[in-house]
Amino acid sequence: MTETLQALGRQLGADVDTLSSISRNVANIQTPGYRAERMTADFATQAGLMPALDQRDGSLAQTGRGLDLALRGPGFFVVERQGQALLVRSGSFQIDADGNLVTRHGDRVLGQSGALTLDPALITADAPMRVEADGQLWAGSQPLGQLQIVAVEQPLQLRAMGNGAYRYDGAPAQWQGSVVQGAVEGANVDPADEMLRLMELTRHVDAVRRAMSTYDQMLDAGINRIGEN
Repeated sequence: MTETLQALGRQLGADVDTLSSISRNVANIQTPGYRAERMTADFATQAGLMPALDQRDGSLAQTGRGLDLALRGPGFFVVERQGQALLVRSGSFQIDADGNLVTRHGDRVLGQSGALTLDPALITADAPMRVEADGQLWAGSQPLGQLQIVAVEQPLQLRAMGNGAYRYDGAPAQWQGSVVQGAVEGANVDPADEMLRLMELTRHVDAVRRAMSTYDQMLDAGINRIGEN
């Protein structure tokens, strides 16, 4: 009897986690570079599920702005926050007062040799900043640095750290995508897919509720029979 209650409780816990995942996805439909969550099996947790990031590309919105960069293919820009290397997908960058290339939240963007510092004097109308598909930065014919872009071999090891950044403790993988300059990537959330997930979740919760009700009736009947004896 106790095992039955525990199993039903685990199912309800998994449903709550799934609902939280759907809610986060819907809330971030308009967030640039947001990676949708999908619940995947993880038997090491009590609920048997854990969120994993969807690695599919989001749609592109052309901006024409030289510091707006979008990635195609699985991968992340690497940034530094309080001395910690984090991964971000959104590439809407800017240059701060010290010449550092930073995210809109102030995280420093990392290149192959450390944080990228750009000399604004090199970037002019005659020598605008150009970003190649491989992440190489140029001002006309002057090289400015190489963006550090990585892929992840174990997506389940990604942990959200706020402001669209993720900590990753797993093994790196070789990035094989491309950079698109003058565009921002939208969230890869599909509203129709999220609605379908919500409908399926609602049916599952109702099935668990009926199972609990049936179990309660059986338990009540068993107690009554014991009382009659």
